[in-house]
Amino acid sequence: MWSKVGQYIKKNNLLENNSLYVVALSGGADSVALLLLLKEHGYNIHAAHCNFHLRGEESDRDEQFCIELCEKAGVALHRVHFDTKTYAELHKVSIEMAARALRYRWFEQLRQDIGAAGICVAHHRDDSVETVLLNLVRGTGLRGLTGIQPRNGYVLRPFLCVSRTEIEQYLAERGQNYVTDSTNLEADVMRNKVRLQVLPLLRELNPAVDDNIQRTAENLSSAQAASDAMLSRYLGNNQLDISDFKDSASREYTVFEWMKNYGFNGSQVRQILAAETGRMVSSSQGFDVLKDRGRLLAEPSLKAMKAVKIPEEGTYVLPENALPWAESAKIKVCRCAPYVSKSADVATLDARRVEFPLTVRRVEEGDWMQPYGMAGRKLLSDMMTDCKMTLFDKRRQLVVADARGFVVWMVGLRTSQQAAVTADTTQVLELRLVTDK
Repeated sequence: MWSKVGQYIKKNNLLENNSLYVVALSGGADSVALLLLLKEHGYNIHAAHCNFHLRGEESDRDEQFCIELCEKAGVALHRVHFDTKTYAELHKVSIEMAARALRYRWFEQLRQDIGAAGICVAHHRDDSVETVLLNLVRGTGLRGLTGIQPRNGYVLRPFLCVSRTEIEQYLAERGQNYVTDSTNLEADVMRNKVRLQVLPLLRELNPAVDDNIQRTAENLSSAQAASDAMLSRYLGNNQLDISDFKDSASREYTVFEWMKNYGFNGSQVRQILAAETGRMVSSSQGFDVLKDRGRLLAEPSLKAMKAVKIPEEGTYVLPENALPWAESAKIKVCRCAPYVSKSADVATLDARRVEFPLTVRRVEEGDWMQPYGMAGRKLLSDMMTDCKMTLFDKRRQLVVADARGFVVWMVGLRTSQQAAVTADTTQVLELRLVTDK
């Protein structure tokens, strides 16, 4: 047992002899074996037990077992109690997701509090095999077929090289008992169905199926690492030039890996690749991806902006989300001697031809203006298209309208001929956009 686990720890650089580690201890066979094996081989460990109060007296039984085990082994034990059902209801998640979130959040806080180098959990080879099969059934990409990884941040898994049977044999040889979670014996959860029904059938076809699946997952992990290295130059950018992959066999995969970072799934990837330019899709994580002229653009979903009223001269702070690329933005309004601004961030208007109050808002459907230097009026949507603005640019474009509803300034782009400075202008109304980038 230790020969396998010790080599696996060394191969994956999981543990150091002079560091402190937290062992997640449920009282089940896997975590009990992990605790005893690490303690036996000289690692400095503390145990951590969560009582989720989901199984009545059985939950309390597990906690008491862990207390007695740690006292006998001479291992410090940290305990916590959770009202898991209430947490699940408040956050509208399943009991399983609630327990996982509570568990790992507390483990990390405990790790920081006691200065531990990592959190050791007892996932073993069978867990990894089940994960591969579950992902395959649900539908997945390459990464989903790599199984459980030995390290995920501070979470360490030294037992991925051994099976549940090997763990039970190790405990039997020591005469060490453990507790059994009765819900693990019920085939009412998908993972339990795979464990209790699917895998036994596969083992009838091939007794070595567990080893074969795990070996395949490890091979795919190597392929995933090579793929990650190739894709690293794309994944840090919010823009992906898909024309680079037009004839590439890896086009859809590359786009999937890029969009996955923003919370998109495989069907959305296929949807955006098949779409015409100008198509946008949104993810559940609050991001939008836009297909625009052979490239994909990503940015946070734009929230509605409350219009800002400007009743008189002064400085007016715009909402935080007015300009997504700026930390803060203001509009300064003042009167001054006649001049014509040449700066995109400053509009100069004939003060007599603008009526207060002014309104700063985003472009709305049907907005139009008579651009400076033109005889006729034009829809703002057409003006933005002429400027080759993306849908992202268009939807965040700001305008200033006066009391009559006339758009007097497309902020950063054009002013209105109706309010233009002329030779007869005696006083200018200056609108200045000030941003902190």
